[in-house]
Amino acid sequence: MNSGSVKKSVIIGIDLEKAWSKISKISKLDWLQDQKSTKILGEKKSGVGAKRLISFEDGSDVEEHIVGWKPKEYFSYIAVSGLPLDAYHATISIEKKGESVKITWESFFASDSTTNEFERFVDFLANFYVQSLKNLKKEFN
Repeated sequence: MNSGSVKKSVIIGIDLEKAWSKISKISKLDWLQDQKSTKILGEKKSGVGAKRLISFEDGSDVEEHIVGWKPKEYFSYIAVSGLPLDAYHATISIEKKGESVKITWESFFASDSTTNEFERFVDFLANFYVQSLKNLKKEFN
């Protein structure tokens, strides 16, 4: 079993309210790299228990369930299908830094895949987080 983590952050010159308003809209992911569409699954649209299906340009789909939610601080989710992993838990958190905010995206995951496949996926995920956070920052500039 391979396990790992990825943690990436970005500083954006906006206030906390505006940043939380953007990242807490869990079905409005126009900043997510190569995202084609996102739809809410079920009645709940935010908070713990909300579920979403993200479709990507390459034809893949990832289903995620929100498992933690503290307004203006963080939300956490797990991927239940669509990733080449046996377990994936991620948190997007936000904190005030003077006149800016720091948004951090961190995940922990495990897989039975070969070490080479796993390492390639870790590299892909790190690049995906970096590019998506750059896209998010551009949304406010």
